[in-house]
Parts: sequence; C-alpha cells; structure tokens
Amino acid sequence: MTSALPTTRPADRPFDPPEGLAELRERCPLSRLSYPDGHLGWLVTSHALVREVLADPRFSIRSELQHLPIPGAPGSDQPAPPGLFSAMDPPRHTRYRRLLTGQFTVRRMRRLTRHIEDLTAEHLDAMEEHGDPVDLVRVLAQPIPAQMICELLGVPHADRARFQGYALDLFRLDASPEQRASAYTAMHEAIGELVAAKRAEPADDLLSGLTASDLSDEELVNIGFVLLGAGLDTTANMLALSAFALLTHPDQLAALRADPGIAEHAVEELLRYLGIIPFTVRTALEDVELHGERIKAGETVTVSVPEANRDPAQFVDPDTLDLLRSTAGHVAFGHGVHQCLGQQLARVELQVVLPALVTRFPELRLAAPAGDVAMRTDMLIYGVHELPVAWER
Repeated sequence: MTSALPTTRPADRPFDPPEGLAELRERCPLSRLSYPDGHLGWLVTSHALVREVLADPRFSIRSELQHLPIPGAPGSDQPAPPGLFSAMDPPRHTRYRRLLTGQFTVRRMRRLTRHIEDLTAEHLDAMEEHGDPVDLVRVLAQPIPAQMICELLGVPHADRARFQGYALDLFRLDASPEQRASAYTAMHEAIGELVAAKRAEPADDLLSGLTASDLSDEELVNIGFVLLGAGLDTTANMLALSAFALLTHPDQLAALRADPGIAEHAVEELLRYLGIIPFTVRTALEDVELHGERIKAGETVTVSVPEANRDPAQFVDPDTLDLLRSTAGHVAFGHGVHQCLGQQLARVELQVVLPALVTRFPELRLAAPAGDVAMRTDMLIYGVHELPVAWER
C-alpha cells in the first residue's frame, strides 16, 4: 500500500525519478495507491507492466473515469468534448487520430529538418551576438518548439507568446481552479478566433487543412487545444533538461560534440533517462487480472513513466546516461493507441538543436552551480525554469 504517489526528486540527482519509486518497483511493481480525492487505486512501476496497461483496451483514458494521483494536476470529471481526442477511447479517439496521423508522419517531419536547422542557426547566432551569460530556456529551448508547432497550426507570430502563457498556467500545479479555468477559457477563445480566420481565409497549415473536413468548429478548437498544449511545453522542457544533463555529464557531452552523427541514439537515451512526463493514468472498464492481482472495474491505475524507463529488467545499468546504449522499448512517448502523436516532430527538433548547440559553443558550461538551477517541481511537466549558461569567447 502506498499512501501517496512519490513526487520529490533527489536534490543531488535532479534527473532521477522521484525517491521511493525504484524501491516500490523492486518490492511490488503493482501496488495499491491512495489518491488525493480518497479513491483507492493502483500504481504501476515496472516496464513490463506499464506497457501491458497502456496496450490493454480494457484500461480507459476517458477523463470522467479518472482519478489523479497528485493535487493540482489538471483534469476533469466530465466526458471529453468533441475533438479533445487525448481523453477519448476508441472508436471516438480513432476517428480524430486518423485525421491527424498524416500530418505527423516520420517522412513529413524529416522534411522539416532543414527549416529547423535554419531556425536553430538563427537562434544560436542571436545567442552568440548577445553574449554570455544567457538563459538557455528563454533564448533556445522555448522559442524553437513554439515556433514549429505554431507554424504547423498556422498561429500568427504575434499570438505565440500569449498561447505559451496560457499553456504554462494550465500546467502549474499551484494554480487555483479559477486561474486554470481562466487560462482554459482564454486559450479556447483564442483558438476559436483562429479557426474562424482559417475558415474565412485558408492557408497552408494544419488547421486550415482540417477546415475542409466535416469537423465542427468545436472539434477544431479542441484539436488545436490538444496540439498546442502539448507542443508548447513538452519539447521545450525536454530540450532544456537535456542540455542540463549533458552539461553535467562531460563524457557524454564530449561524445556528442565529437560525433554529432550519434544524435539519433543520443536523443532516444535522453528521452529514456530524463522522464519529463511524471505519470499517466488509466481506469479499468471491467475487472482485470494483472500481476496476480484483480483490478476492479472503476479503479484507476497510475503508470509511472520515468520509473518504467529506469527498470533494470529492460535496460542495463539504467541509472547511467549512455548516449550509445540501446533504448528499444522506452515509453517516454507512451505506448499503445495513445502514443504521442507529435513524437516525430519532437525527435527531429531534439536531434537538430542539441548537436548544433554543443558544436557551435565548444566551451559551453553552466553559469551557475548545478544545485542552484531551479527545477520545475511546481509544474506538471518536469524540467528547469531557467538554465544559465556561459562560454569562452
């Protein structure tokens, strides 16, 4: 029995999962979990069981069935409105997923590589011109993913900072219900204005393309909400946290700098090692036998993504960052039908930006002690609030 989901990261090991999860995985990879609202559900911490739960259609992602394991996590006790496909089960989820999958194929995302390279070079030029020290979050990690997802959706440049602010408010664990509701409403209204503009004057972007389908305005707004909410915050944090990890692992930093061709391997390992998504939840639609236990219909299962990616049964020496290891089977993007739709875009961005950064600035270093870097422990998506860096000129 676990009285609460562990959320405290080791102060001297900011890249490790919260303390206590590894012990739970070794002792009892499927354990009882008490939720903040009084619900008695389950916690899964092993790699094999995480994949099993995420692939089993008897476990639902529907929002109205879920109980959330930490206070302040954004959720809803209502069924997902039309278009909010991330909180739907098949077949409702399948309809939207099929409409969007073609927009995020590996081939299409790789065609964006040159654009991402040019964009990265522009930001690195500006960073060098500004001079050190700089906050890598502000000058590089946030703006590149934001510009890419906004360009894909057709968000005007002038509106990008506003949307990013809404996304940050939605992911704050200390936000009041009123603050979160205000950000949710404002973001929906802004996307509604964008959808109306696309219907009136379609352009060459994802939202414009979807206006030619049979989707309603409400569906288009909620699809835009899902894609913007994910695209504005996740990759930005992965970029910044990856840079922090490399700067505190000089042997791995040197390996990437010496051979930028290992970027694909390096990114998969950083995705496995860092675990910026702390959990996901599913609820049993019927009684399910799992690891010798009966999970009853209506019970919520919290899946620990970071701990699954540190399971020694799947990865040799999992607590060591090794950019050349095999990371086959990692669940950083989830697993099953709800695996992250934008994962290929995130991969391309990471594979371009990280090697470009470390080769452009061979003497890049932290401009503050590692222990002074402010971690995003107050946010649902883990990362750093700021990452001050400097370099020799």
